[in-house]
Amino acid sequence: MSQPLSQPPSLPPKLAIEPLARPPQDVEIRVPGSKSITNRALLLAALAEGTTRIEHALSSEDTRHMRRALQDLGVIIRAENAETVEVQGSGGLFFTTAASLFAGNAGTAARFLLAAVCIGRGRYVIDGSPRMRQRPIADLVEALRQLGANLECPSGCPPVTVYARGLPGGRVEVSGQQSSQYLSALLMVAPYAESKVSIEVVDSLIAKPYIDMTIGVMAHFGAQVVREGYHRYEIAAGQRYRAPGVYEIEADASSAHYFLAAAALLNGKVTVTGIGTKSLQGDIGFVDVLERMGARVSRSEHSLTVAGAEALRGIDVDMNDISDTAPTLAVLGSFARTPVRIRNVGHLRLQESERIASVTAELQKLGAKVKEHDDGWQIEPAELHGGEVDTYDDHRLAMAFSLIGLRVPGIVIREPQCVAKTFPTYFEQLARLRQ
Repeated sequence: MSQPLSQPPSLPPKLAIEPLARPPQDVEIRVPGSKSITNRALLLAALAEGTTRIEHALSSEDTRHMRRALQDLGVIIRAENAETVEVQGSGGLFFTTAASLFAGNAGTAARFLLAAVCIGRGRYVIDGSPRMRQRPIADLVEALRQLGANLECPSGCPPVTVYARGLPGGRVEVSGQQSSQYLSALLMVAPYAESKVSIEVVDSLIAKPYIDMTIGVMAHFGAQVVREGYHRYEIAAGQRYRAPGVYEIEADASSAHYFLAAAALLNGKVTVTGIGTKSLQGDIGFVDVLERMGARVSRSEHSLTVAGAEALRGIDVDMNDISDTAPTLAVLGSFARTPVRIRNVGHLRLQESERIASVTAELQKLGAKVKEHDDGWQIEPAELHGGEVDTYDDHRLAMAFSLIGLRVPGIVIREPQCVAKTFPTYFEQLARLRQ
C-alpha cells in the first residue's frame, strides 16, 4: 500500500500572520491548477485510448494520491515537471489485478477510484487517512452494487474492498445530499459499463456546478451524457474516452477566492489570472457574493478582479453550490457592518474536518459573535482580537483564517502545512499582497 505523503518541511508548526501596512493595490496572482479538474482529467486520461499531456496540473497531496494510485493500477504516468504530466491511457483495462490504494484524505481520489476499479478485474482495496475512515461512502457503495459491482464496506466508510469482474450497468438510484462526488464517480465510469447506465438522483443534489464540471471534462475526452436537469442521466454503453492530445487545466477557483476575499476585506484591488467567465468551476460564483457585499468586480474570459469597498454589507446567502468558500465568507462576516447568514451547507460537517463546528470554535476564540445552525452560521459584526487558530488538519480553515491576520494583529495559524493538501505555496502567494 502507498503511504501518506510527508508534509512539506518549509512551514513551522505555528505561523504568525502580520497585518498589511496598506491595502494591496493592483496585485496580480496566478494560483495553481484546479484540483477538481486535475483529478478528473487524470482519471479519464488513465482510462482513455491514447496518450494525454496534462498541462498546468495541480501538484498537491490530493493529486499526488490520485497519480500514485493510478500508477499502482499499472497506468504509466510520466511527470515532465511539477505542472506537466503525460498519461498513457489503459483503454479501460487496468493491468494490475490486485492493489491496495491509499487516498489520504482526498475525497475525489477515494470516490473516483472506488468507482473506477469496479470496471477492472481483480481485488482492490480503497483506504485512506484516519479522517477519511470517518467520511461516509456507503451511498456510493450501494449505487455501485445496483450496477452489479461486488463490494465490502462494513463501516460505511473506507476501507472498501472491491471484487471486480467488470461493471454490468443498468439503472441506479443515488443520493446527492452528502456529496456530489458520488454522482461524478458514477458518471465517469459509466461509459465502460457493459450496458447503458441510467442514473436518478433520488433527493436534492449539493454542489451542482461540480456535476457540470464532470460532464464537461467527459465531453472533452469524447464521452457524452444525456441529462434531464440535475436528476436524471443516461450514458450509452460502448463509449470510450479518447486522449485529446493536450489537456490544459485552468487555475483553481477555490484557491483563487482567498485572494479576492482579501481584496474585499482590505479595501484593496487584486486580480487572479488563468480563470474567468468560461470556467468549468462553480466557485467563481464567490465573486458574485463579494459583489453583493459591496465589492466591485471585473470579469473577463481569463481573469477576475475584485476591488474592495469602505465597508462590506452583510448578506443572507445560500452557499450550497460553492460550499468550499463558505468558511471564508464566515471569516468576512465579523467585518461586515450588518449580520451575515450562511445557509444550506450542512454537508460541511462531513468534510476534511467537521467544518461548521470548527469554524464556530475558532471564530469565537478570536472574539467573533457567531451562532451555529444545523445548516451554517449567523455572524454578527464584532471586533476581533489576536489568538492561535487550530486548523484541524483542514486546509480550508488554515487559508480562510489567515485572512484575518492581514487585518488583525496577533493571529497565529497552527499546523499551517495542512495547506499542502491543495495549495502547497499558499502562504508564499499570500505574501505577494505585501508588494
